[in-house]
Amino acid sequence: MLREIRPAIVLLLALTAITGLAYPLAMTGIAGALFPVQAQGSLIERDGKVIGSALIGQAFKDDKYFHGRPSATLAPDPNDSTKTVPAPYNAANSGGSNLGPTSRALADRLKEDVDKLRRENPNASVPVDLVTTSASGLDPDISPEAAQFQVPRVAKARNLPDGQVRQLVDANTEGRLLGFLGEPRVNVLALNLALDRIAAK
Repeated sequence: MLREIRPAIVLLLALTAITGLAYPLAMTGIAGALFPVQAQGSLIERDGKVIGSALIGQAFKDDKYFHGRPSATLAPDPNDSTKTVPAPYNAANSGGSNLGPTSRALADRLKEDVDKLRRENPNASVPVDLVTTSASGLDPDISPEAAQFQVPRVAKARNLPDGQVRQLVDANTEGRLLGFLGEPRVNVLALNLALDRIAAK
């Protein structure tokens, strides 16, 4: 009997060693050698301290910073473990909202967000990505239109000319990948750090 099951046991152990140890370790080593920044999470440092990742959005609330997309991520309710509470940009619990297009709660939230943004910039159309959440809830980027929409607020809060802030948005706008994949985008954290560098001068 042992002779009959021995090939299966050997194959199981060999495949476990290959797919469970050798392959993951080889891929980790190759990624670390070829793409060291990305393999470590595309972390962004300031003054030697990690302040975020280029791949994970953050909740900026201050008027002197550009704001990202709304985030629908949740966290356990500290008062009731059977419930959840809103926790924007919670990377430990990535996910979007389960509210459908006919949801009254979604319609109310969208109206509230649009009204708030219209008060901020009454002469411009509200970009859709400033009021809609993404599937991950962690998007680090916004459209160039969403960044330009926020320029008057940010410029006023920082006492900077609109033109200077618009130039900063343009300088931090990434084009389509290979010229045709995806959409132009602005990394919110990188843009806000560039703003801070101007203020420090």
